[in-house]
Amino acid sequence: MTDFQTFYQLGLEHILDKNGYDHIIFVIALCALYQAEDWKRVLVLVTSFTLGHSITLALSTFSIISIDSDLVEFLIPVTIFITAFANLFTKPDGHKVSIRNYAFAGFFGLIHGLGFSNYLKSLLGRDESIVTQLFAFNIGLEVGQIIIVAVLLAAGFLVVGIAGVSQRDWKITISAAVAGIALVLIIESNYF
Repeated sequence: MTDFQTFYQLGLEHILDKNGYDHIIFVIALCALYQAEDWKRVLVLVTSFTLGHSITLALSTFSIISIDSDLVEFLIPVTIFITAFANLFTKPDGHKVSIRNYAFAGFFGLIHGLGFSNYLKSLLGRDESIVTQLFAFNIGLEVGQIIIVAVLLAAGFLVVGIAGVSQRDWKITISAAVAGIALVLIIESNYF
């Protein structure tokens, strides 16, 4: 495999890893307000997360910034909880909601990017030219997020569009479940 293929696969596996499900539930929380017809807004939303994630991943990998890993591992579930909790009190449509969610995705992506940087640094070693590897990793991350989004939007279509569950009930169920999982992750973090 080429470096590009290796790091693309690593990014894809990173986002889809069921053992590191924090990214999966964050993407679910970001998208819980939307249905299949909103796919363009959702694509922009997850791309905002990837951009935020990419920035701090690159800055940390190049040793420009360094944050305590215990703090980052605490902040990641906090970002998930905030996003899911805010969904509980948000109507799914509206321009202001989209702008808020883009801000959540981008800003919280900055925090999530720090969570993987130490592992990625160890994989890269002392390689001076890591731009291609970072780019490939982030492409894999974006493709993985699109897979999660496609599954969630398809499930939402089945539950809301075909089974007739209200959009409000779908949003509340998904967001409450994610908020509960995030709360457990916060309590289990090593930060306190």
